[in-house]
Amino acid sequence: MTSLVIASKALELSGFFVRLSSRLIALSKGSERRLMLFLLPVIALTSSLIMNDTAMLVFIPLVALTSDLSGADKAKTVALSAIAANVGSSLTPIGNPQNVVIWRTYGLSFGAFVGGMLPFVAIWLFLLLIFALSVEEKKLEIQSIPQVRLSRTALLSAAFLIGADVALAETGRALWTFPLTLLVVSLFSRAALLAFDWVLILTFALIFVDFGEVSSIISSLGLPFPHAGVPLLLASSLLSQAISNVPATVLLIGSKPEWLPLAVGVNAGGTGFIIGSLANLIAVRIAGIKLRDFHKISVPYFLIALLLSALLLW
Repeated sequence: MTSLVIASKALELSGFFVRLSSRLIALSKGSERRLMLFLLPVIALTSSLIMNDTAMLVFIPLVALTSDLSGADKAKTVALSAIAANVGSSLTPIGNPQNVVIWRTYGLSFGAFVGGMLPFVAIWLFLLLIFALSVEEKKLEIQSIPQVRLSRTALLSAAFLIGADVALAETGRALWTFPLTLLVVSLFSRAALLAFDWVLILTFALIFVDFGEVSSIISSLGLPFPHAGVPLLLASSLLSQAISNVPATVLLIGSKPEWLPLAVGVNAGGTGFIIGSLANLIAVRIAGIKLRDFHKISVPYFLIALLLSALLLW
């Protein structure tokens, strides 16, 4: 994760996002609603391939900068982007950590996992687009574009690092990502080493330590969690609101419940409170928006998505 944070900062400092933001505003023809309808499917699709956390590191600086330049509602665009990342990543077994755990534990084929999750992801994405349509149809204008020179060297090195870090992590060579990132960034984008968010990394470490302790305590209590159907879906999604969806998955999977209600529940659970998914924390931290504003969008979405998911599974 540290390697990806550094690589995404190098990408941001390359000037690429400034150029792309003005292009996106132009393509949207000044419509905030059209801008979101363009961005959200792209974020969702990307998240299904490179994990939702990585997608947030790549897209949130772009979303935040585009909002600042155009005068769009940053809190709303960031919240919808985080939901898009969580929804898109739910589709594939490599889209997020909880899916990787479920995929490997149950020995599912790639196609079987996608086939099981597809109806739920389709509903979630449709609901997300409805939320996007509720965005106020307001005229966007580029207020002021910073004079930033595009550094092709920094851009290419950052793009290489993001691809290499993801590939190494998914092939079990995650320990190689940090030295590789330090080497490449030191050579081609040294400013990223001084400018990236160290507090975010420390927050990740603290959260994972705390989640591990919470999961251990709950496991030792021997609570009778449900093992199938709608009760499992509800239990896993609500537990994700308390200890995040990855620890919830690890906690519940020990009793070998049905995989689909578990997968649907923990993935839906990532779209609610900020603690539900690490992608949410990344989005809020990078964009610097208030939790209250984030939850105004994410919590209603989660409750509706949970209800629709329960009806579909039932």
